[in-house]
Amino acid sequence: MRKNIIKILMILIIFTGGFFSGILYQNNSEKKSNVSKVLTKAPKSEKKPTLKETPQIQEEKKKVLIGYVQDFRDPSSIDYADLTHVIFSFAHPAKDGRVLLNGETAKTNLKAMVKKAHEQKTKVLLAVGGWYHIEGGESYDYFRAAISNSTSRTKLVDELISLTKTENLDGIDIDFEHPRSNEDAENLNIFIQALDEKLSKLDKELSIAVYSKIHSVTGTEIQSVVFKPEMFNYVDYVNIMAYDGQWDGEYNAANLSPYPFAEDIVAYWSTLFDKHKLSKEKLILGGPFYAQPEDVSINQMSYGAIVKENPKNAQRDTVKMHGTTYHYNGIQTINKKTDLALNNGFGGMMIWELGHDAKGNYSLTSTISKELAKENEQQSIFAKVYE
Repeated sequence: MRKNIIKILMILIIFTGGFFSGILYQNNSEKKSNVSKVLTKAPKSEKKPTLKETPQIQEEKKKVLIGYVQDFRDPSSIDYADLTHVIFSFAHPAKDGRVLLNGETAKTNLKAMVKKAHEQKTKVLLAVGGWYHIEGGESYDYFRAAISNSTSRTKLVDELISLTKTENLDGIDIDFEHPRSNEDAENLNIFIQALDEKLSKLDKELSIAVYSKIHSVTGTEIQSVVFKPEMFNYVDYVNIMAYDGQWDGEYNAANLSPYPFAEDIVAYWSTLFDKHKLSKEKLILGGPFYAQPEDVSINQMSYGAIVKENPKNAQRDTVKMHGTTYHYNGIQTINKKTDLALNNGFGGMMIWELGHDAKGNYSLTSTISKELAKENEQQSIFAKVYE
């Protein structure tokens, strides 16, 4: 009897549960249906969602270290490992547009330098110009004449392109010291554009050495040297000669290239390039590897010779030797200048002149290279984060 009662109760429970479940299901279905109707009747938005573009991370170019080498140096005496570019100095323009090298020794040294530098994956450029000309006097008169008319200008371009091909060069460096009028500046601009057009077709580089444009004492712009800013669109690097300030006004060796002078130069060129919307990565800050004597009748001395006399001199910027005081840039100042260039978005550093450097732990080339390597490593890490 108890079993029958239990069976009846179970049947009732099951029947009742199913009945109420059906009612709940129907109510929920009706609610969903009503919601669906409401949604389908809602007006469509006329605003279309704006698709945001994926931000493009523009990888900065690797920082460069460019060193000039004079044509009489033994190419095997130069350590190319820390350099991205070496510039053989100088070829000389003749007034009719021909290109002159300083005898067979220069030609032999150029070939040897190209071979040795390329073994270290260092690019080789040929510098044209300089201060003195091999045929006598300042190079200015010769260079000005060569680029002042279309015939000689075209010949100069063609001869430089021919040298680039025959000597397996990676490019040309122009060192016209210095355009002194608007006419000079315009002729240089035309010449640079013509040269760039032909070098670009060969996938070669073009750089230009420029006067600092800043007075080492007053910090004001020097107006006697003239450049057309648009010209810098056609070059890969602008090598700023941020030294030789000792000649600004009365001779003063202490004004050769002190750090405040470099600050003024960096500020000037940064402002100029920002104003004309030019990439500051083209700007390369130059540093002297030589010392200037307070006695103007005495020759300059190399940084290497000063350090050889006493290694402690590497940490100084002045030293008294052989009866006179010399002013130069030691390791600490070169480090500060490198950081100054990097902090202002410059593309690297330039050296005049590699043959003046010390060897080993006191090398200014190595000092700069280590600072640039840190920057390049940081850029590489930053780029990988956004890959």
